Amino acid sequence: MSESATKREAPVDASGPETKRLRMDEDDSVPQASTSSEITEPPNSSEPTDETSKQAEDVEMADVKAAEPSHQKTSEKKAKRTRGRGGRKTRNAEDAAAAAAGEGEGQEGDGTPKAPRYPKRQCALLIGFCGSGYSGMQIQPDHARTIEGVLFQALVKVGAVSQDNADNPVKVGLARAARTDAGVHAAGNLVSLKMILTIPGVKDLVARINEELPPEIRLWGYNRVQNSFNARLVCESRKYTYFFPTYLLIPPKPGSGIHRLWAEKGDQYPGMQPTLSSPFWEGTEESSKEEDLARKRAWRASPEHVESLRSLAEKYLGTHNFHNFTVGREFNDRSNFRYMKKIEVSDPVVYGDTEWISVLFHGQSFMLHQIVGKYNYSMGTPARVMSELYGQRSIFVPKMPALGLLLEEPLFTSYNQRMGVINEKFKPTDPDYRPPIDFDIFRDQINAFKEQFIYKNMREIEDRDGLFDAWVRSVDAYAGNDLLYLNSTGSVPDAAVIAKGTKRTNPFREKRVFDITSFPGSEEIKKKLEADEDGDLESDSETKMDKKQLEETEG
Repeated sequence: MSESATKREAPVDASGPETKRLRMDEDDSVPQASTSSEITEPPNSSEPTDETSKQAEDVEMADVKAAEPSHQKTSEKKAKRTRGRGGRKTRNAEDAAAAAAGEGEGQEGDGTPKAPRYPKRQCALLIGFCGSGYSGMQIQPDHARTIEGVLFQALVKVGAVSQDNADNPVKVGLARAARTDAGVHAAGNLVSLKMILTIPGVKDLVARINEELPPEIRLWGYNRVQNSFNARLVCESRKYTYFFPTYLLIPPKPGSGIHRLWAEKGDQYPGMQPTLSSPFWEGTEESSKEEDLARKRAWRASPEHVESLRSLAEKYLGTHNFHNFTVGREFNDRSNFRYMKKIEVSDPVVYGDTEWISVLFHGQSFMLHQIVGKYNYSMGTPARVMSELYGQRSIFVPKMPALGLLLEEPLFTSYNQRMGVINEKFKPTDPDYRPPIDFDIFRDQINAFKEQFIYKNMREIEDRDGLFDAWVRSVDAYAGNDLLYLNSTGSVPDAAVIAKGTKRTNPFREKRVFDITSFPGSEEIKKKLEADEDGDLESDSETKMDKKQLEETEG
């Protein structure tokens, strides 16, 4: 795709009608600061000293104007048209004035060489990345290391973005189809911008850009798209996959915080006590967490466990109010409603000693933390609890580790169908042909990348450090009211409801370590996880965001 797309951008005959279209596309970008100066008339050295002399001057000027040739008047009209607002020259007039002054077409006003201007084209870049070590997808005001930031700098180095636009991605209309949180991976994502395609000395633009990118970020290819194309607005749905070890389905260990909680409150909530006993834990009262983890990894989910998970996942389908699955949203905010098109729970697969399972979410759009906003469903809580979580009351839903989340790809079905109708008039080699956006063309490359940079990283961290086990133990250890809805009835007690403006007693505190997907060494994560168990690890207090900032986190 990349080669054919590049070939379509071969220079055209400057004498043809395409010339005007090239200039128009180029000037569609944000205007550059003008270097023109005010045009003023020189002062008159002989000002009239009395009314008589002024009247004589007026008569003389009238005679001169009457005697002017018609072609001179026409020239004056043309000169006026070269002036913009405030009497400033237009860009064409500035170029002409510079040429007349001997500055030369390829020089700035101070005589320094001027970078040549190349036409820009609206493009869609199909990319993939491993998000470990990055502060999310979108460029941040604090200059944190992000996927977009690294990609944009690579485009500047290659010449796909000019130096004039290198200081601000807004100048080229940079937009993304899906905004991933910090540490989240993407097998496929799409970025749109106005990009220079014909660069002197660059035969394979995709290969050249990949040379400037680190190996964990890849450009699969690019498409020419309509000038009005915006990746976020045109994208109609996204696919995410969440991977986790099946041992998260095992009930909490006897003696954990949630056991103590229900031992105290069982009489207060009769008939609601969850499933807290399991043959798995028999004879393990004195076992260490390391011994427990070894046994968990050897455990295998039964078909009944998988079907129970699928029944729960079905409650995600359709349109629901996800205000409890994100941050900073009130129930009556219409933007909380999201449409889930499809949910697929895979059959478990064993890698090394651990059995893994994955859940594919295909939705119209997603909010911040919506996918990882899952809860511990290992205690026999019925699926009807989902209806409670979609309801008006505010309920705390803990996030699962970011390590398991992967953006598979954004989809542009309606756009592709619309372009299919338009493309019937053209051949693939025509400059107005717009190819469909299709990640399947690069499927072999994407699958190889996922295995090397995403799945391998995910499994190595879990095998080495037991990150998912540390997370589920932190949930099981909690003995407060926030998770009382994890019971045998699926109803939410009043004590588990978060009242606005009321301070909660012993609230559940999430740990930032579970938002991290990159650990250079085992000692670093071990220290973080040990600090977590000792209660010394800094908790995740969400930064308050306004509505516009929240909208930017969607994807």
